[in-house]
Amino acid sequence: MKGITQVIAVELKLIIRDPMSAFFALAFPTIMIWVKLRSGKPLPGGLPSVDANVPMLSIFVIGLATLVILPATLAQYRERRVLKRLLATPASPGMLFGAQWIAHMLMALLGTALLIAIGAIGYDLSAPANPGIVVLAWVLGALSLSGIGFLLGAVVPSGRTATVLGLSVFFPMVFISGAVIPRESMSGSMRAIGDMLPMAPAVQTIRNGWEGHAASPVAMLVMVGICLVTAGIAVKAFRW
Repeated sequence: MKGITQVIAVELKLIIRDPMSAFFALAFPTIMIWVKLRSGKPLPGGLPSVDANVPMLSIFVIGLATLVILPATLAQYRERRVLKRLLATPASPGMLFGAQWIAHMLMALLGTALLIAIGAIGYDLSAPANPGIVVLAWVLGALSLSGIGFLLGAVVPSGRTATVLGLSVFFPMVFISGAVIPRESMSGSMRAIGDMLPMAPAVQTIRNGWEGHAASPVAMLVMVGICLVTAGIAVKAFRW
């Protein structure tokens, strides 16, 4: 237990010390919320913009951590032969994945906390109507998107390639799934396409919890399924 805790602490320090990782996970989402809330206009239907954008952007933060930063970190370790050295230790892919996931999720949690603090202090953010659903959506979203990130990081040979692939997956997904553009502002065809993307169940569930609507059991099962399938494949396909 002490060993895994030390590994997590080291990984977290390395992530935070990386200027690009720290900027994109912490500073960039706070800049985005400032840009998106400058007008102060409510969404179609009358919902205050801040009450939609904070939960949406929390999934944006998770997506950055899991789809861009996480696979790039694993690929860099492979490229620098760190993983080869770990192969001579009792470390397993599961242990490595666990330490990496916790470290990256702590960073995503900090980014989410910053968004909530800015929304509450600067824009009169309402408290979530159902905090339990919000927390569950955040965790399930983190697990499902992490599975995809681990799958990329398990096989990509270099950090640069992983970053390019991660960004190629991340940006279309956040814009179409509702993590950046509210679904109320999208056309019907865009919503239909976005609903098929792995990030959409997390966005929809966390917004439902924040606004007091019932959570969809199907959406939660989809997130669990994505996590189990992608993480299982990642462990099988992992290359040291």
